Amino acid sequence: MEKNPLIKLSSISFGYNGKPLLFDKLDFTVPEGSRIGLIGPNGCGKTTLFNIIMGFLRPQKGVIEIDGKRMEGEKDFQKARKIIGFLFQNSDDQLFCPSVREEVAFGPLNLRTPKPEVEKLVGEALEMVGLKGYEERAPYLLSEGEKKRLAIASVIVMKPKVLLLDEPTNGLDESGITMVFRILKEFGSTYVVISQDNDFLKKAVEIVYTFKNGRLEKINEY
Repeated sequence: MEKNPLIKLSSISFGYNGKPLLFDKLDFTVPEGSRIGLIGPNGCGKTTLFNIIMGFLRPQKGVIEIDGKRMEGEKDFQKARKIIGFLFQNSDDQLFCPSVREEVAFGPLNLRTPKPEVEKLVGEALEMVGLKGYEERAPYLLSEGEKKRLAIASVIVMKPKVLLLDEPTNGLDESGITMVFRILKEFGSTYVVISQDNDFLKKAVEIVYTFKNGRLEKINEY
């Protein structure tokens, strides 16, 4: 029996106030196990698409389904966010707790995970991103690369079914990019990546889409 797509957008139309439609009857499906890249110039709608999937923006028209369930309101999106790991393009938009430990623990604690299990999960996530020993540091004092690592840890600690990664290699050196590949291999059986790093995309994804006339178009050779 064929599984439901983890993410399915049907006939999505969206435009910011007073501006032409950014999306016009856009369709987008993320089957389980798919590894997808999104490219396009600034302002074409890459990050907007992620925000619509997460329910942070609402389309004027169209249907959003997450893990087989139609999203009707905020309560539906709250449940959906438990299975989608969303990495913001700007790490400062994602980090808000006073310490590294609290940042990574926030999600599991919000799900009422027992504290001993949370400590274990936090330790594993920080070790994976190379921040073991940084537990008591303030996120705002970290370098840009360290902030990106911390933001990634706060995502993978939730063990999501699908990852939405907006420029995951920005601010990372070669070792950081290698870390992202390792995480995608271990945690990312299904993911969508926005990136301007062509070399990264060629290694990380199987299919690439770009935006054209308000819709997504597959790039056959990338």
